[in-house]
Amino acid sequence: MSDERPPGFSPTLVLSRADVRRFLDLDSCIAAVERALVEHAHGRSLPPGLLAMPARDGVFHVKTAGLWMERGWAAVKVNGNFPRNRETLGLPNIQGVIVLCDARHGTPLALLDSIEITILRTGAATAVAAGRLARAGARSAGILGCGSQGQVQLASLARARPLARARVYDIDRERSLAGLTPILLGVAGGLVAATVVVGVVEWKLRTRREAPLALRPGPSGAGLAIGGGF
Repeated sequence: MSDERPPGFSPTLVLSRADVRRFLDLDSCIAAVERALVEHAHGRSLPPGLLAMPARDGVFHVKTAGLWMERGWAAVKVNGNFPRNRETLGLPNIQGVIVLCDARHGTPLALLDSIEITILRTGAATAVAAGRLARAGARSAGILGCGSQGQVQLASLARARPLARARVYDIDRERSLAGLTPILLGVAGGLVAATVVVGVVEWKLRTRREAPLALRPGPSGAGLAIGGGF
């Protein structure tokens, strides 16, 4: 590979997952995603692309996108999705890299770990959609799955709507109870109560924490309800 670069370009930046986590927060990601969608609506984006390549125990996805703003940007994300990684190897189920290039002449600008960006970008899109499309007055959220995406989805919805209630479900009951607690503590200032209903955990939130977390069994046979227009 040639070391020649256009005048004014620094060497290609390499960012690890820890670097991305340090420099990119959810609020900044929500703002960036909303702006990108607006730019796309005005015809200032490159045509997105998608490619999938099956592997023995998973699949690789290649996704491309770009924007023409103050300058041209093009990004290519390569993710490996291997659903048994965490269970069998202790590795993330989804991992990969993003290559960011100058869209005018293809110069590589940065190589970034994709895990944190994938998590935050997905949640950010939810926040933008809920802010624009959710029914006025919606204050309830339903989350299916309490892994990393469940956590960022709830945090994102809380930024789009003043949540008063969240119902969460995971096939791992302990994860339903514990996985979202740090997120919920920051959603509305604290937890008031939680009711476990056949694997569904209902969290009632107030503006300020008025009582410690209390768990009590709910009636058997109850199902999952997602209220408030979501």
